[in-house]
Amino acid sequence: MKQITLYILFISSICFSQLDNTESISKTGTTSAQFLKIGADARGASMGNAFTAMSGGISSMYWNPAGMTSIRKMEAVFLSSDWIAGITYNYAAFGLNLGNSGIIGFSMTSLSTPEDVVRTVEKPNGTGEYFDANDLALNISYARRLTNKFSLGGNIKYIRQSIWHANANSVAADLGALFITPFNNIRLGASLSNYGSDMQMSGRNQKFSVDPDPINEGNVEFVNAMYETDKFPLPLIFRVGLSGEIINTDFTRLTFAVDALHPNDNLEWVNLGFEFASRDMFFLRGGFSTLFRQDTEEGLTLGSGFNYRLPGSSTQIKLDYSYSEFGKLRDVQRLSIGIHF
Repeated sequence: MKQITLYILFISSICFSQLDNTESISKTGTTSAQFLKIGADARGASMGNAFTAMSGGISSMYWNPAGMTSIRKMEAVFLSSDWIAGITYNYAAFGLNLGNSGIIGFSMTSLSTPEDVVRTVEKPNGTGEYFDANDLALNISYARRLTNKFSLGGNIKYIRQSIWHANANSVAADLGALFITPFNNIRLGASLSNYGSDMQMSGRNQKFSVDPDPINEGNVEFVNAMYETDKFPLPLIFRVGLSGEIINTDFTRLTFAVDALHPNDNLEWVNLGFEFASRDMFFLRGGFSTLFRQDTEEGLTLGSGFNYRLPGSSTQIKLDYSYSEFGKLRDVQRLSIGIHF
């Protein structure tokens, strides 16, 4: 109990320090692997991306891995959606309850762009070649309930970004905690995401030949060289969240969730979300993302869900839909399919 109290005091001190922060430099555009900031499932996205303190089973793997401790036996989720600018986003996750040994999980995230023409200064209409860009993250998760009120979880992931014949790789980790307070069972969650090494592009596209001494003759005509690109850090994000039930009866439930986020490549903001459940079968969700952040295109989020239990078994098929406003970048819709055992 003493460790939990110290943990809450530590989180509170960080929150108050952020309220007093008058720093106006956002550092926007200074990190790599931006696809890691995309909400990975339709349920969390429809609640305004406010999911840090939710005990959401497999849906918590991305937001706060400590929330995976609510997985009963086994869960899986699959999502494929059209992201902005014709980009395709895919996500798949699987979690397994090992009893007293905890919960393990695996996930894969991919982002891909359509092919485009390779253009140069000499050939602005195209060289006849085509290029594309792809992002990939492979993730291993582990979570464990230390007490009936306190859980810890973490992720280790391999990250790869590629464009044409150049690529960059990194390894990162996430850490999360979830605590059920004695105040009406309100949940307090915190997570740190994408703590890892910097990424630097390299590949045969950066190789070229150069004459080191073009003025004098008789020396080496050409020397193979390579352009060295800069290193960029990963998008580190610290989240603190609260969630709880406003209404909780045998037939209906109304849950609220609020997150405060502090990234290393933007100013702080707040996410807000709600979920209404009827008989744990029909769900309506809504929220608002990036509250109080300047120059944001994100905003209102809406969604719904449906759980169908197979007759004569505990297996559930779950469908979740989300709608997210992105202003000038148009709207994004996501549909995920899950299986609960």
